[in-house]
Amino acid sequence: MDNYSIFQESKKYIPGGVNSPVRAYKDMGITPPVISKGSGAFIYDEEGTEYIDFVGAWGPMILGHCDVDVVNAISQTASHAIAFGAPTKLELDLAKLVCETTDIDLIRMVNSGTEATMSAVKLARGYTGKNKIVKFAGCYHGHYEGFLVSAGSGVMTEGIPGSAGIPQDHIKNTVIAKYNDIENIEEIFKLHGKDIACVIIEPVAGNMGVIKATESFMEKLSSLCKEYNSLLIFDEVMCGFRVAYKGAQSLFKCKPDLVTYGKIIGGGLPCGAYGGRREIMEMLSPLGPVYQAGTMSGNPLVMAAGIATLKKLQSNPDNYEKLNHLGEVLENGVLTIAEKANIPVKVNRIGAMLTIFFTDLEELNNYEDVQKCNTDMFKKYFKHMLESGINLPPSQFEALFLSLAHTEEHIHKFLRAFQDFCSKFSL
Repeated sequence: MDNYSIFQESKKYIPGGVNSPVRAYKDMGITPPVISKGSGAFIYDEEGTEYIDFVGAWGPMILGHCDVDVVNAISQTASHAIAFGAPTKLELDLAKLVCETTDIDLIRMVNSGTEATMSAVKLARGYTGKNKIVKFAGCYHGHYEGFLVSAGSGVMTEGIPGSAGIPQDHIKNTVIAKYNDIENIEEIFKLHGKDIACVIIEPVAGNMGVIKATESFMEKLSSLCKEYNSLLIFDEVMCGFRVAYKGAQSLFKCKPDLVTYGKIIGGGLPCGAYGGRREIMEMLSPLGPVYQAGTMSGNPLVMAAGIATLKKLQSNPDNYEKLNHLGEVLENGVLTIAEKANIPVKVNRIGAMLTIFFTDLEELNNYEDVQKCNTDMFKKYFKHMLESGINLPPSQFEALFLSLAHTEEHIHKFLRAFQDFCSKFSL
């Protein structure tokens, strides 16, 4: 069956034909390629079309698709362990590796990024005895009810303000702040500080496009949390082990109270985790009164894939230099081509995570800025690149991801396709 036939058939059995909305390419107005396999920097659809992949399963494929060491770890583990719902040494090994790498005391494994963030917020409420949470417009922390307000990426692309099915009582304790706006966050703490259990933030946002929190903003946020006895949560589900081996928290002088992880720590398999200071984490059952559980949490296959991934990243100190170099080549190439074609473009990049914004703004620092981007130009760009064999996220408000399987030749193929696009649509 071809892509179109499979997708139409899927709509008979799966809402919208997809199990996550952005995959439907609804805003792009085209049938999405139905992927059958991946290898290294490439993916292939059911029609046999080859694409250089700059999505990487939305971040976790930092080693490339079907990395041999990850596949071997999964295969060897599957021969004797698939699921127990019981303690295993593999979950100890991954927990120890993450804790020692990121300098956190304790960690709890879960099954997704959403589960990690919602559990971290519940823990913060249990620890502080407060109810309100602060999130930032444009940051996406999963589909937990309290997060789906000004949530970025998929919600922005769909053009809806949040989600139906959420009672107002469930979001009345969510306060929306402006990313990188010191005056705004100061005002919020003046109004609600005594009731704020936690502030959750993507320190390097990837769900309104790539935007990094400024050092001054993060320092102020950290000091406010300390002043008002609120917890600071870094959501590193996307950027953890992606922008740096020790995570995004290593890019800032301040340290969060809790951190959430996902994607890379599961080697691409369903995984999430949250961790932090001992006295906070020991509030979790069976030690404390905050209950959270999951039958498949710490699943052996996932733990094995995560260990293999992190150890391979750790094994070569040049890995992140290579990723940053590839990102730099891509960024510089795009800016040079766009400038010559007189197409307003801004590239926000942190290492091997970047977004190409179609805008004439000099800087993009928050949700309000990215909403001003030219989404019509993005659609033309996206369709052209896909037709040229370049797989990109189907949204102006997402991030591109590079992997260690990418080479400079793959980057140059991207740039040649981008050059062709610019020659057709130059202003």
